[in-house]
Amino acid sequence: MGKEIIAIAEALSNERAIPRDKIFEALETALATATKKNYAADIAVRVTIDPKDGSYRTFRRWEVVADDAALENPAAQTTLEAARLDNPEVQVGDFVEDEIESVAFNRITIQTAKQVLSQKVKDAEREQIVAEQMERLGHVINATVKKQGRDFMILDLGNNAEAVLKREQIIPHETFGRGDRIKVLLAEIRNDAKGPQIICSRTSPEFLKELFRIEVPEIGEDIIEVMGVARDPGSRAKIAVRSKDKRIDPRGACIGMRGARVMAVSNELSGEKIDVVLWDENLAQYVTNAMEPAEVSRIIINEDTHSIEVGVADDNLALAIGRNGQNVRLASQLLGWNLNVTAESEMEKNLSAELSKVVQLFVDSLNIDEDFASVLADMGFTTLDEIAYVPVEEFMAIDGMDEETAQILQQNARAAIEAREAEKMSQGFDELLKLDGMDDLTAGALMANGITSAEDLAEMASDELTEKVEGLDEERAGKLIMAARNECWFKDEPQEAAPVPASDEKQD
Repeated sequence: MGKEIIAIAEALSNERAIPRDKIFEALETALATATKKNYAADIAVRVTIDPKDGSYRTFRRWEVVADDAALENPAAQTTLEAARLDNPEVQVGDFVEDEIESVAFNRITIQTAKQVLSQKVKDAEREQIVAEQMERLGHVINATVKKQGRDFMILDLGNNAEAVLKREQIIPHETFGRGDRIKVLLAEIRNDAKGPQIICSRTSPEFLKELFRIEVPEIGEDIIEVMGVARDPGSRAKIAVRSKDKRIDPRGACIGMRGARVMAVSNELSGEKIDVVLWDENLAQYVTNAMEPAEVSRIIINEDTHSIEVGVADDNLALAIGRNGQNVRLASQLLGWNLNVTAESEMEKNLSAELSKVVQLFVDSLNIDEDFASVLADMGFTTLDEIAYVPVEEFMAIDGMDEETAQILQQNARAAIEAREAEKMSQGFDELLKLDGMDDLTAGALMANGITSAEDLAEMASDELTEKVEGLDEERAGKLIMAARNECWFKDEPQEAAPVPASDEKQD
């Protein structure tokens, strides 16, 4: 029988291209299953096959559990005390075994083995397929359309591997028939109840990037680096590149002689128009490059809001925005910033209005004339906080400015800020006092704990409020919070009875 087992393992290994150890594992499981059928109880069995001669041994196993634990399956479990009678070193969670008579490798055993082996072989084949495809993950592969459904296609990747290409991962207006050869990106290997599923894509930005890697040797050799990709699949795309070798023009290399390289990629993407953008470490220059073919005349970067105002000539506005906002949308995706494109005349008007507000703020708050305020605004100062807390040296660039004058300017700015905060606190106190059930003492306690407006109070939970304000019980806290919410959130809505806000009802 040993020779027969060796022969079966060899045949299956050669036929299915599965490692012999996987075949032996399947046979061991099959023999263990056949052995268990000879017992009325649900015993645990382990079979070991010698891969050299095919002989096998069978062991009955018991799991060792704690002495005070209930035996859920006495046929396959034993207590620690009982197990230590034979082996004093055994621990909870170990297994103790006794060798038992092995079943004969007969017709019944072979039938059981076939069933188990069939499933094990399928699992092993699937694991092997997944391992092979894992090496191709993130790369462009050639596939053949095997089957078409309404919302997906099944692709044949070769070597018994199949993949799924969903409708949303197909470029719009593309049609394929059974047997057609197509290029796809092996995007993901997803595990689900039915086993691993290989997911492909033709709309992913990575697909465009990998196509360029194939067409442009310099990218494959890591001389040119792809810095970003943005796509509107089937319509238009932007790809940003830079060169690690100053002697090589990255744009020219990606476009190719007479546009041959970029055209090859475009043809594979059903005519998708591709803008090759030169990456630049200077953000303003990068924005200018990303907005091509439109010409940018002015750029204002706001790091606080992570947005960029882009000004273009009035007659260039439509080109900059693109059809349905496509150009500016792709540029935003490429840059990772929010781009707002406006006509230069409109931007000039907005900047003048903003500058006038800043100048007026400085005139009203710093006790200076309009000319001096304009100079400060022209230097880039836009808030009182900037003037109050920047180093004094920054004012020295102004003609006629000395250190004493700069210090007085900063003192005036700080005084204006303090007055503004005091006014804000006063307004917040008055706002809180207007709420039903509020008194001076409670409003003062709220202000002292950072709750400076009815809106702040409305966003609190009752248990949070009682922790902040000493002596305030939860019932009254709930009523004050509801009064604030009625004032801030439900003022213009019909009033209905509302529950007292508990800790688990805190509003986001």
